[in-house]
Amino acid sequence: MNINELIAGTIDKVYAGIELLYKDIHQHPELPFEEVETSRKLAEQLQRTGYEVTTGIGKTGVVGLLRNGEGPCVMLRGDMDALPIREQTGLDYASCRHSASGVPVMHACGHDLHASCLTGAAAVLHALREHWQGTLMIVHQPAEEIFSGAQAMLADGLYERIGRPDVILGQHNMPALAGMVGHLPGQAMSAATTLGVTIHGDGGHGSMPAQTVDPVVIAAHAVVRLQTIVSREVEPSEHVVVTVGKLQAGTQGNVIPHSAELEINVRSFSDEVHGKVIAAIKRIIDAECQAGRSPKPAEYRVLTETITLNNDGATVERLRRAHGDFFGDELIFEMKRLGGSEDFPYFGNAAAGGFGGEDIPYAYWFIGAATPENWQKTTGDKVSERMLQLPMPHSPYYAPDRQPSLITGMAAMVTGALAFLKR
Repeated sequence: MNINELIAGTIDKVYAGIELLYKDIHQHPELPFEEVETSRKLAEQLQRTGYEVTTGIGKTGVVGLLRNGEGPCVMLRGDMDALPIREQTGLDYASCRHSASGVPVMHACGHDLHASCLTGAAAVLHALREHWQGTLMIVHQPAEEIFSGAQAMLADGLYERIGRPDVILGQHNMPALAGMVGHLPGQAMSAATTLGVTIHGDGGHGSMPAQTVDPVVIAAHAVVRLQTIVSREVEPSEHVVVTVGKLQAGTQGNVIPHSAELEINVRSFSDEVHGKVIAAIKRIIDAECQAGRSPKPAEYRVLTETITLNNDGATVERLRRAHGDFFGDELIFEMKRLGGSEDFPYFGNAAAGGFGGEDIPYAYWFIGAATPENWQKTTGDKVSERMLQLPMPHSPYYAPDRQPSLITGMAAMVTGALAFLKR
């Protein structure tokens, strides 16, 4: 029996338990840094499998370590937090959870799938440890949705306490056909920043605007002017998005408020360009405040932030060969760059991650999660084109095709790890 047959057979043996775990986590989602029950369940699974387990890294993070002789240290990472969304999938194991503040919570991004696949892969690799040497580092990360969990784990001494990996691997589900695996070397996901901005005015009666400084007018001018950053300050070859997703001010029509609140989201594939765009946003808002007689400078807060995900080319090529060997080349596709973002790259970027030394090579791939029925409804020559015709992660209707998605995710993690472990 060859190694691929052993992998497939071992996945079959662990599948029933992993499916139960997946349904449980999906039905009981938890928001970022509130993943107390989820992390407990994942830690218990790793302990029963035979891993050295450390909990509470970065508040709710879980790490399992399996030392298996001399060889490289391979880190496999999955996330586990959910979103404040009311589930509308109609699944018999749909979320029944609300947050402490009463907000409905759902695993609309598939982090329950990621955590379950990672747990299953850990079990399979433990069972197959006669076939490899080295160290496995299983990382269940909290708070990916707010781009905070990776940095929290690193700041809490992840590499100092557990060990520094030689390569870092991760994956995300997408609405490609379940069973498919996509790769992209280089820039794969964008840097993202959400800025909170307070524009100050001097409020008063709506009938006497001359006696006030209207922050709504200042904010309106700023919103319009911000749209010129991409069209007039960024090279056309760069991909940049500036979105004002929130503009909030006032309580009723005849009252000019004292302030206006904005939330501005920036996406780009260049950290250098990203910094210039942020600076341009502040320059424009500051100028509009001055032009509108604002009584004091605007206030800026970084609400969420992450860097560009830049896959190591050699690592991706090694993974592509391993995945093609297991799944067949017909199920391997070229992923397009995503405007979505991740905090995964902090684990490999020494400067941004704050752990010093050389960068650690990493690769992040994508597994399909769409049912055959839904996939057949799409048209196009490229997988990346067809995906856009189906509900994406963060939709209340997003539901991975459970069995093939779990099996693909486990197999992709196992074969990916074995591509780097000594055999």
